[in-house]
Amino acid sequence: MDNRRRRQGLRAAVPWIVPVLIIVFWHISTTTGVVAGNILPPPLEVVRSFIHLLENGELARNVGISTQRAVLGFLIGGSIGFLLGLINGVWFKAEHLLDTTIQMIRNIPHLALIPIVILWFGIGEQTKLLLVSLGVFFPIYLNTFHGIRSLDPKLVEMGRVYGYKGVPLYFHVILPGALPSILVGIRQSLGIMWLTLIVAETVAADSGIGYMAMNAREFMRMDIIVLSILLYALLGKLSDSLAKWLEKSWLRWHPNFTRKG
Repeated sequence: MDNRRRRQGLRAAVPWIVPVLIIVFWHISTTTGVVAGNILPPPLEVVRSFIHLLENGELARNVGISTQRAVLGFLIGGSIGFLLGLINGVWFKAEHLLDTTIQMIRNIPHLALIPIVILWFGIGEQTKLLLVSLGVFFPIYLNTFHGIRSLDPKLVEMGRVYGYKGVPLYFHVILPGALPSILVGIRQSLGIMWLTLIVAETVAADSGIGYMAMNAREFMRMDIIVLSILLYALLGKLSDSLAKWLEKSWLRWHPNFTRKG
């Protein structure tokens, strides 16, 4: 039992070796003067800024606003992408009607739409939600569509042999078979979600982590700017960990997602 716990602890610690080494190198390079403080502040200075912003409530407010924007945009864009991917995947007539238009829109960089979106909606919440929704829509749509179309037809036939038809066939055969691909789309879209939000909040926002960083830039507060970057990285890591947890939980039946040892 002790050996097993040691192996589990070592396995959990290994992914953090490189980040810890980066922080150590960061601390040494800034405290010895190799890197000037006005270019990159020492880690302890960033920690002090973190504690200060946490105590006055500004940090919690901005992180909460950014998280709310990210989650709402993901739910809107992801839901639409999943439904269209499902419809086009199972209905060839729908694909023939809609897929060409979707692919044309997909090839337009959604971040390039920021100027026109600001002209339409200003810098309100609609702008951030629209941009995040567009960013997460396409990975989920494409992977849902691909997962359904790449499903082995023999599995569908076997499901019909067992009496599954209509909605039960989708829930018990088609969706489980397409789920690995759908979860890949979710994992990709979570990264795009934070990337889009970073740009949207630094260009058109009056609150959130991106706004906090841009406001700090006006006063040359490199410590707060670096803290904002680290917060985005941490939130992105938490999102990715959630996606990996969903893979382990929902794909226990799949041999490629079963961890051994």
